[in-house]
Amino acid sequence: MSQIQEPKSPWEIAHMVWVKALPPGGDRSFNACLLLADRYSKTPMFLPCHKADKAMDTAIMIWNRFIIHTGLLQKIVSDIDPKFTSELWTNLHNFFGEKLSLSRAYHPQTDVLAETMIQNLKGIIRRIWAYGLDFKYSDGFTHDWCTLIPALEMAYKTSIHSSPGKKPAMLENVGIQDFLIKISRRT
Repeated sequence: MSQIQEPKSPWEIAHMVWVKALPPGGDRSFNACLLLADRYSKTPMFLPCHKADKAMDTAIMIWNRFIIHTGLLQKIVSDIDPKFTSELWTNLHNFFGEKLSLSRAYHPQTDVLAETMIQNLKGIIRRIWAYGLDFKYSDGFTHDWCTLIPALEMAYKTSIHSSPGKKPAMLENVGIQDFLIKISRRT
């Protein structure tokens, strides 16, 4: 099994994993979550979605809610999933000059970071669901697992992690300038 190279800066290499079979959450009744984790800073991004989302839905979601904030990735490490093996997805990666590295799901040798984070996310969501931790405002708005994702991301990003010995938020650097330079060179 080949080892994943270590990146030199944030969001060069990201891990992507789907958490499926979640209870419905959010105003669109999301029942899955796409986890993206930066290999360098250990920063997570959790994108609520639907189990039935197609490759095009996923590509649009990643573009709108991920790439615009981080810039283009050099490499993605992911579990084998129909979304990633579709022709559209492969072409999208080729167009942007990205490599798509496939590994089997739950393979700790290739995806320890993503698997650890996904287990943590699942545990938190299960606890919120099991204990009925819905937070209601006086206007009737209810927070569920989906609406608590930003707080979960912030808590994770501002906690010191053993691997880098620092908070992911301290290591994270939004690569939007590099992204704009890459795009402008292609046109």
